[in-house]
Amino acid sequence: MVDLDPLIHEFYRDRYVEDDRLIRSGHGRLEFVRTQELLRRWLPPASDVLDVGGATGIHARWLAEDGHRVTLVDPVVEHVEQAATVRTFSAEVGDARRLRQADASVDVTLLLGPLYHLVEASDRAQALSEARRVTRPGGLVIAAGINRYGGLIEAGSNGYLSPENLHLFTEPFASGRNDGKSGFTVAYFHHADELAAELTTAGLTDVEVLGVEGPAANILQNTPPDSVDSLLPSAVLLARQVESDPNLISAGFHFLAHGRR
Repeated sequence: MVDLDPLIHEFYRDRYVEDDRLIRSGHGRLEFVRTQELLRRWLPPASDVLDVGGATGIHARWLAEDGHRVTLVDPVVEHVEQAATVRTFSAEVGDARRLRQADASVDVTLLLGPLYHLVEASDRAQALSEARRVTRPGGLVIAAGINRYGGLIEAGSNGYLSPENLHLFTEPFASGRNDGKSGFTVAYFHHADELAAELTTAGLTDVEVLGVEGPAANILQNTPPDSVDSLLPSAVLLARQVESDPNLISAGFHFLAHGRR
């Protein structure tokens, strides 16, 4: 039994299509390309990969095409049913806090969504503990976090921000908690150093946190679709150049952290 917040379940089942976001929108395409770039940089060839919170398989598909042996786990039954139709990787319903996989059974564990949907610190700690448990010694745990300033930056860049709704984007600054009223669902937003500390506390070593999209994310988010192709290469190069710069790591929407078991 997966204990999933009903608001999160409804959001991903009925209102939000992850595949469309990462393939069609300018910001989504930048996030997708950069996530591919970073994972390909870090993953050893032909790894056993556990993709926890892998949704419909947007990343599992290309990871399998790259030669990795992928198992996708997601709490949303509808996501798993769709992912299972791909047939180049396995897919199962599961909870990041209670994985069925055996100890030290995979080379890489991905948490590309669970940490920002587990709003309680104890739940995030449990998910990271489980990820470490199932990863072989010397293997990698890779986790994504949403930048705490991301919602404010986005709303201020697309014309949505106003004096009346400003509080929806500033209230999460203190607690990190997003209540779902600003357009996104119930979530937890990180600071970069906070995400690093959570991985370190879980017992992972050599922890590093990088910015994913970089400062051009909002430009691509508000660019007409037929202009994205001309802007994307420069945006990727910029993101790569400043990915570890402490002054700019929070300029985009997401962080990607990795640590060794």
